[in-house]
Amino acid sequence: MDTVQASPTPSVEQSSAYSIPAEAHLLEQVIVHTPGSEMELVSPANREDLLFDDILFVGHARQEHLLMCSVFEKIVGRPDAVLQIKDLLRETFEAAEEARHAFVEKLCRSLPEQNLGAVEDELKRFSPEELQQFALTGQSDLAIQAQPVPNLMFTRDLAAVVHDHIILSHAATVARTRESIIINVILHHHPRFAPHSDKVIELPPGVTFEGGDLLVASPDTVLIGHSERTSLGAIMAIAHELFERTSIEHVLAVDLPKRRATMHLDTVFTFASPGEVIVFPPLLETHGFGYAMHFTAADETGRFVTDMRRNLRDVLDELLDRDLTFIPCGGTERLHQEREQWTDGANVFAAAPGAILGYERNSRTFERLREHGYRIVSAESFLSYFESGEFHPGREKVAIQLGGTELSRGRGGPRCMTLPVARHATPSGDAPAGE
Repeated sequence: MDTVQASPTPSVEQSSAYSIPAEAHLLEQVIVHTPGSEMELVSPANREDLLFDDILFVGHARQEHLLMCSVFEKIVGRPDAVLQIKDLLRETFEAAEEARHAFVEKLCRSLPEQNLGAVEDELKRFSPEELQQFALTGQSDLAIQAQPVPNLMFTRDLAAVVHDHIILSHAATVARTRESIIINVILHHHPRFAPHSDKVIELPPGVTFEGGDLLVASPDTVLIGHSERTSLGAIMAIAHELFERTSIEHVLAVDLPKRRATMHLDTVFTFASPGEVIVFPPLLETHGFGYAMHFTAADETGRFVTDMRRNLRDVLDELLDRDLTFIPCGGTERLHQEREQWTDGANVFAAAPGAILGYERNSRTFERLREHGYRIVSAESFLSYFESGEFHPGREKVAIQLGGTELSRGRGGPRCMTLPVARHATPSGDAPAGE
């Protein structure tokens, strides 16, 4: 493998805090959350309320997550490639009393059933560290406690970046409402992001949206899953904002079964490279699954045109300026497709064009990737090989296997656990070798 050092990447802060022109471009900066003390508070009694099917061994989950972060740091090659949301929140609270007060007020207003208003003044007097701890765990010395936020590890759902704008989530469940407040206060008050608050898109009350449902297919086309977590009203509001603020010309609302197995679009459809998609085949093959509502801007400001498309594959062929290769999650047999989709075989994360991470357990998906020219390596082997040199994106296609024995029990893959805020095209173009 060629280990020539990649050209230095441009600084996010030199222009905008946000820049996602399309999926699978070279990662520049990503927000994550390594599981911590909040995950230790998931119990047999509360796990269902907290949206967990199982209880994770937190120590191992942390090791797996930190290994994933090390891979990102190696591929990106810059010291601030990976931003931990826990650190961002503490820095936000340290930056200004206004930020702490804004967080507490939003919390009390958004969760009235938890009666936090009774301790609002006390919460406002918390130190930055105390308030950060309360935000993550719900625990404090106060008489009133709150639930922890273990789903914060799935940072993808907090927001979605399209070009130089970021769309804030409206959590579909009470268990995740505090996460939406956390990302809101960070983006409006953290010194890194506050200067770009005019690029934040906030959706109207009454709609629900989670970032796992949004994929930037190309610089002018966005896909949004109409799922159990994202409402049609939210998709229409997002389409309106994107048409007004960005160069997006097409928004496709992709209909998904409203069930846990397909809770977001990225559980059945993710980009491995600009021209390759890992897909759960029924999305493209089954009648009534994956039809799309196509939104385009109308001539009159504030209005748009809609038309129905029965087949996602056909409309993508029409709208995108390239042919897509669809790689089946789980291979060719439906049983294996369903098993590996359940364990996030279709939820890979592209850290660079043709450089992706997925869970090792989805062996048939990796075999299909091998057939399409990917070299299959473990995360440990990848880091060991490049320990003394730089990874040069675009020289070859590589699929990196993350053990994920504990992380996968949380029901979310590498894409679920990542919120990219900036990507850019590689010096040699978008496509990796062999494309």
